[in-house]
Amino acid sequence: MSETLTIKQPDDWHLHLRDGGMLKAVLPDTARHFARAIIMPNLVPPVVRSADAVAYRERILAALPAGSAFEPLMTLYLTESSSADDIAAAADSGLIRAVKLYPAGATTNSDSGVKDITKVAGVLERMAEIGLPLCMHGEVTNPDVDIFDREAVFIETVLDPLRRRLPQLRVIMEHVTTSHGIDYVKSESSNLAATLTTHHLMINRNHLFKGGIRPHYFCLPIAKRRSHQLALREAATSGDARFFLGTDSAPHLDGAKESACGCAGVYNAPNTLSCLAHVFEEEGKLENLEAFVSLNGPAFYGLPVNTGTVTLQKSAQPVEYAASVQTPEGPVTVFDPECDLHWHVS
Repeated sequence: MSETLTIKQPDDWHLHLRDGGMLKAVLPDTARHFARAIIMPNLVPPVVRSADAVAYRERILAALPAGSAFEPLMTLYLTESSSADDIAAAADSGLIRAVKLYPAGATTNSDSGVKDITKVAGVLERMAEIGLPLCMHGEVTNPDVDIFDREAVFIETVLDPLRRRLPQLRVIMEHVTTSHGIDYVKSESSNLAATLTTHHLMINRNHLFKGGIRPHYFCLPIAKRRSHQLALREAATSGDARFFLGTDSAPHLDGAKESACGCAGVYNAPNTLSCLAHVFEEEGKLENLEAFVSLNGPAFYGLPVNTGTVTLQKSAQPVEYAASVQTPEGPVTVFDPECDLHWHVS
C-alpha cells in the first residue's frame, strides 16, 4: 500500500521556539517541513520592543541548520506600557507580522501580559489603523472562572466587546479549543480568524487522566470535552478560510513537565504533518489539508503562498518517531497521539 499527497509547503502560525540551547535543539524539527512560522514572544524577559525582536530573530537565524530557508515571522509581546509608535515602526519596516496579547498569568511566561485591556486601547486603535493583526490568547484568568470555561467567558467579556468597538482590528483567536470559539469565528464575516493546534484535534480532556495524571498532555488552553474536539475537527477539515494551523508547539524539559507544578505545553513539531494527515483522512477530508496548513494562513496575513511543495506518503507500516528530543539541559518529550501514524513527509 502506498499513497501520496503533494501540497504547497505549509506554515505554522503559532510556534514557541524558546531560546539558547532549547532553541537550537527544537528549531530543526520545524524548519524541516515548514517554510515560515509566527514566533511567540513570551521569553524571559519578553520580546516587547522592536530591538528585542531584531535580536531574537538574529538568534533564530543563527540556530538554523545549514542551507535552511526557514523564515521566522516575528511578533511583539503586548504590555500595558507598549509603545504604539514602536509597534507601528516595527510593522512598517517588515520586522513584525503581528502583536501578541496574553492576559496576565494565562500561560507560560505571561506574567507581563495585559491585566486591563482598556490600558492598551491606544495601541489597538493604532494597529487597527495600519492593519497589523492581533494574536489573542483567548482565556480569562479570573480564579473564579472554571478552567474549562475560560475561553467562552473570554469571548463574551473581552473579545466580543473589543470587536464591537474596533471592528476593523484584524484578530486571530489562537488555539481555539471549544465549540463556542468555533461558532463565534463562524458568525463573523471579516477580520477574524482562528488557529487550531495539532494536539487539540487529536486529544480531549480524557487523555489528561487516562490511568493517572498525564503531564505531557497538559497544555493551556487545556483540552476540553470530546464534543469540543469534534467541533475543532469539523472546522479544521472543512476548508473554511477562517481556520488554519497554529501548532502551538511548546517545548518544556521533561523535569519541568513531570513535577509538582508542571508546565503547560505540548511539543508536536516533529510529527505534526503526520498527525494532521491522519485526522483529515479520518474525517474524509484529505483534499482540504492543503487549505488548512498552506493556504488559509497566508491569505489572512496578506502573504504569498509558498512556492515550494512537500509530499506526504502513506505506508503500510506505522511511522516511528523518537519519543523525545535531546537538549543540552535534558530531554523534551514529543507529542504521542496514541494511535498509529501512517502518513509521513517523504
